[in-house]
Amino acid sequence: MAAHFVVVPQWQGSGAERAMRLVDGAEAIRGDLPTSATTVIEVPLEAGDAEQTGIHRWSSLRIVRERQATALAEIDGPAITIGGDCGVELAAIEHVARRGRTALVWADAHADLNTPTSSPSGAFHGMVLRSIIDQGLVAPADVLLVGARDLDPAEEHAAESLGIAHVAVVDVGAAVAERASEGATELYIHVDLDVIDPAEFGGVGFPTPFGTTVSELVAAIGAARAALPLSGAGVTEFAPASAEAAGDDLPSILRIISALTRPVPGAVSASAGWSAPEAPPAA
Repeated sequence: MAAHFVVVPQWQGSGAERAMRLVDGAEAIRGDLPTSATTVIEVPLEAGDAEQTGIHRWSSLRIVRERQATALAEIDGPAITIGGDCGVELAAIEHVARRGRTALVWADAHADLNTPTSSPSGAFHGMVLRSIIDQGLVAPADVLLVGARDLDPAEEHAAESLGIAHVAVVDVGAAVAERASEGATELYIHVDLDVIDPAEFGGVGFPTPFGTTVSELVAAIGAARAALPLSGAGVTEFAPASAEAAGDDLPSILRIISALTRPVPGAVSASAGWSAPEAPPAA
């Protein structure tokens, strides 16, 4: 089975000053994906209205979610969602969670655990994980926060009160294996590219020091996939400052996509036989 990619150039969920560059980032990644195995979701041009939800631009986010869900329903097997902002993960994880108990690796500098009432920005990309949990798609005990290092007080409280685990990047495989032993049957891996240290990767709206390296992240993805078959994944928040800067960062993104799609030796994988875009060798 070949990998299928769903490109969602959504910017309306972001609170970054360079939010519109998320469109450029999604298009840059799309250029290295196989056309025959890629679906592009049309995103409204307008910002959208809150519709009394407390979430900025919610009307546009709602439309994108509906279009994305329709496209995912037509895909046989795991899909790799390419954002856009982190809000694109709601529909993607909802699609996977319908199949069974889902272990969710949330590799992100931020926990995204705010609510419309606690959010300091009103931007949905800071609320998406909380929405996933509150809608019952993934249990808090099955969420693994990886690389999270910039949480506001409300998010710190939510993570503690909900019992969400912070997991070191080197322990991801063991943590996923533990969830599998407890009955998890699906694995979703979310990668917000700001999980990577900005000294190594700069094309994000909210660079945060002391992140992981690309090599560490790639190893963690492989360990997670060795513990449980991959059911879906997302790569989000690529906001390059320029076309030249995008070219500098794309090799790292392609290494991550390759880690998500290539066969895992010795693992029983739902993604066995997938083909991925060619990526540079690990440094």
